[in-house]
Amino acid sequence: MPRSNGRGGPLSYDAAHHRWQTYCAQAGVEIDIHQLRHAHATEPINAGVSIEAVRRRLGHASTETTQLYALLDDKVADAEIRAARRRRDRATR
Repeated sequence: MPRSNGRGGPLSYDAAHHRWQTYCAQAGVEIDIHQLRHAHATEPINAGVSIEAVRRRLGHASTETTQLYALLDDKVADAEIRAARRRRDRATR
């Protein structure tokens, strides 16, 4: 999706939404533009990108808002917890 309008500025939400609906209709899929934003936040979080970096990318004022968009995969969460326990166990030896 283009990042600017015909005058070089950013697309308005309405313009981006309209283009997205057109693309989805052409592809024969029904995906809300909001789902795209969730996916855009979730993928980097699960790849280990900091919540702060994702917050900045999405343009949110607070990480609390970003956390509503970014869903941590159960496997990623489990791996983080196991790693924290290993660090704790090594530190107490």
